[in-house]
Amino acid sequence: MPLREALRFIREALRPEPLGKERVRLEEALGRVLAEDVVAPFDVPGFRRALMDGYAVRAADTFGASLEAPVELKLVGEVRIGEIASVRVGPGECVEIATGAMLPEGADAVVRVEGTAREGERVLVMEPVSPGQNVMETDADVRAGEVVLKAGTLLTPQRIGILSALGLEAVEVFTRPRVAVFSTGEELLRPGDALVPGKIYDINWATVTAAARLAGGEPFFMGVAPDELEELRAFLARGLEEADVVVATGASSVGAADLMREALSALGARVLVDGVRCKPGKPTIIALAGGKPIFCLPGKPTSALLTFMLFVEPVIARMAGLAGMARPVVEAILAKRVVPDTGRHNFVFVQLTKGPEGKLVAKPIFKDAAAITALGLAQGYVEVPEGTEFLPEGSRVRVTLLWPAWPVGRSDLVPEAHVN
Repeated sequence: MPLREALRFIREALRPEPLGKERVRLEEALGRVLAEDVVAPFDVPGFRRALMDGYAVRAADTFGASLEAPVELKLVGEVRIGEIASVRVGPGECVEIATGAMLPEGADAVVRVEGTAREGERVLVMEPVSPGQNVMETDADVRAGEVVLKAGTLLTPQRIGILSALGLEAVEVFTRPRVAVFSTGEELLRPGDALVPGKIYDINWATVTAAARLAGGEPFFMGVAPDELEELRAFLARGLEEADVVVATGASSVGAADLMREALSALGARVLVDGVRCKPGKPTIIALAGGKPIFCLPGKPTSALLTFMLFVEPVIARMAGLAGMARPVVEAILAKRVVPDTGRHNFVFVQLTKGPEGKLVAKPIFKDAAAITALGLAQGYVEVPEGTEFLPEGSRVRVTLLWPAWPVGRSDLVPEAHVN
């Protein structure tokens, strides 16, 4: 199936939506997505407050004040931050006030302390102020009943601060989808096990679980399934029972793919995609069982990560209430000629360096997708659409960076980034 058709078909067949809601405390809300609008229960601020340290005054009393001809006012009190202003400002009077403190009755402006000189109970004002100057009015920030944050908003540190300013201890968010991850292959070991001839350490369990968590899921690793029909069926059945999404890696290669198809059939799963015209990622299998998606990805580390980004990531993100994951896109000069595999949509991994005049240069990584150095060196990829004969050396290309990557709320705008 062509890549674009596969992506469209997956969206239409799966139609991923948020799974439910839960209430979490603010200290646990970072990275979660609001499941309902947040409406201000009161005005912010709830009182007129000073924006500077200085003196609360009647603005009219300061008109004409200057360094050469200061205006003298009588000091009649003080208002500290956090206390109710009990003093009143009359004509020719002023009150000492701290930043954030309540403006006393009768005052309509604040003269900054740097524009005054104090002599006992006398304050010499050397700069005039206009009504409302250095004052934040009641409800100037937020009005009671106003929608402050909309449902679908990603909760960042600053947005959590807004919730705290509204006096909220907890907030309603979308639940995170549980993601069951397992690897396949008799040759795989977990890090920490003794390395023996013929065995290799599993890479995909780490990259896939990390990528699933970044996309808004709650992943758990089930272990390594041997290439045996009953074992694969048992792993799939357990994943479907305990999770909302199942991801297997190394389960779509020659031989293993036949076993996986049989295991999926035994579970009554419907195969949506069986092979995609892209490199890497051709042997990807995607199925649906009991309304839950199953992704069988290639086992080579770079292929597994790329196909996860293409097919799995957007599904998990939308289940978590997100719009998707965003990655920066930069322009670069191609360092070497690229001849893609014909009949496929190619993804060419590149390493970025600075060239002459500070321009970015994209150096293609011509290594097999199984090489861990290919995974480590790659900073981004260049897409080469199906039907392209070659990309000449020196051509300008757009590089989608693998990192940084960040979740995007449905109400967020992300300029100059690719949202998957």
